[in-house]
Amino acid sequence: MAKTTTIIDIGSNSMRMVVLQKSSRFAFHLINETKSRVKISEGCYENDGNLQEMPMNRAFNSLKSFLNISNSLKAKKVICVATSALRDAPNSKVFLSRVKKELGLNIKVINGEKEAYYGGVAALNLLHNNEFITVDIGGGSTEFCFVKDGQITKSISLNIGTVRLKELFFDKGSVTEAKEYISSNLKKIFELDINIPSTVVGIGGSIRAITKAIMKDSSYPLDVLHGYTYNVQANKALINSIINAKDITELKKLGIKKDRFDTIKEGTFIFNTILEELSINKVITSGVGVREGVYLCDLLRNSSHKFPSNFNISLRSLLDRFEIDGNQSAYYGNNASKIFEVLKPMHNLDDKFRTLLVVASKLHSIGTTLNFYKVNDNTFNFILNGLNYDFLHTSRVIVAYTIKYSKKSLPTKKDLQGYEELLPNLETMQWMSFMISLNLIINQDYSKPKVEYALEDDVLKIILPEYSFLVESSLDKIEIPKMLELEIVCQK
Repeated sequence: MAKTTTIIDIGSNSMRMVVLQKSSRFAFHLINETKSRVKISEGCYENDGNLQEMPMNRAFNSLKSFLNISNSLKAKKVICVATSALRDAPNSKVFLSRVKKELGLNIKVINGEKEAYYGGVAALNLLHNNEFITVDIGGGSTEFCFVKDGQITKSISLNIGTVRLKELFFDKGSVTEAKEYISSNLKKIFELDINIPSTVVGIGGSIRAITKAIMKDSSYPLDVLHGYTYNVQANKALINSIINAKDITELKKLGIKKDRFDTIKEGTFIFNTILEELSINKVITSGVGVREGVYLCDLLRNSSHKFPSNFNISLRSLLDRFEIDGNQSAYYGNNASKIFEVLKPMHNLDDKFRTLLVVASKLHSIGTTLNFYKVNDNTFNFILNGLNYDFLHTSRVIVAYTIKYSKKSLPTKKDLQGYEELLPNLETMQWMSFMISLNLIINQDYSKPKVEYALEDDVLKIILPEYSFLVESSLDKIEIPKMLELEIVCQK
């Protein structure tokens, strides 16, 4: 696969492009994301599904600009897919032929089931969950992909998009008919005779706009959409407020951005109906969708469209790009695991914290690449936004704070203010701080010593292959959790 790849998704409402760059066999990162609200399906549902001249021109001109960006970023591969509007339009060949002739771009029109599958592949690989149903609300259709035990079991597409319903029902004041239309279409899901999960992974601009409003309403501390999770019932009132907003002023107050004013009420109405009809309890917001799914299907074509087990895309990508020495990173990871295990009788932490301690230890040095001074603060800020995929919000905040307080003193309650709702209790974070600090002290001369540990009567014995003044003097200054004592044992 090409090192730099461009994926373009032509939807009924928006055209989106991502440019992704590989850093190793399976790892990649985003280097450009561009969106254009071309509304290629505008007016088509009132004209027997035919694409209209002006929307087609908007889409053509945007595609031309997208390809300019792609060429400038030296993308060697361009994959362009089109969804509902073009697959439904009787005159779609007019647009497809023009693009091929004048821009040299082949557009692949995908069916609804394939579109749903791409969304499922993206969510399965780039979100931390194994059982859910994706809901991807677009302008012309809504796609559903069912995932159980980490496997995609079924995909389906229904004609209930925002632009479609706006033109057919909402612009005519036929809200009741719109509800009946959605419910009638949803019967096709129940006819699948498949278990419907209680968790939805929400994909698409409408669902992301709803999530932003919920985050604003709750004063959520982390400005990250991907992976944000909320309870449906707890946010029902806000969802209804968007649906019932009388004007733009009310939508603004709810946190809806200008580019969503035209279809957000329809999108929220569709989503709310789906949540009710399918008895959904929890929503996980996805920042990825069809574009990433297309890319992953190409990248993982020889591995059933799934990453290898225990592979973490965000961790690998950051290490590929920013680690100074891979051997040192690996040492810190292994040593972190040994420290966590030997101290388990005292800290009593769940094994998930071992994983997070290992991740924090491996990533600690990447801030040095940005700026040696204030390295912990550099890494803290970078990690909050840099662990883009496959990390719960709580996990990324714990990793960031563990790195931030990898220092002589333990964090205080005041130090954790601002992110309390995403962090465990103070004692847990103090143990995480101590363990990563000890890990860094042991290898501060980068010699990767073959150290062993033993816990006896609340005394942690650090068994070094030979005496190190650097280690001894540093351990004298480090703050230690209550009840624990340290003892250095040198083999020679």
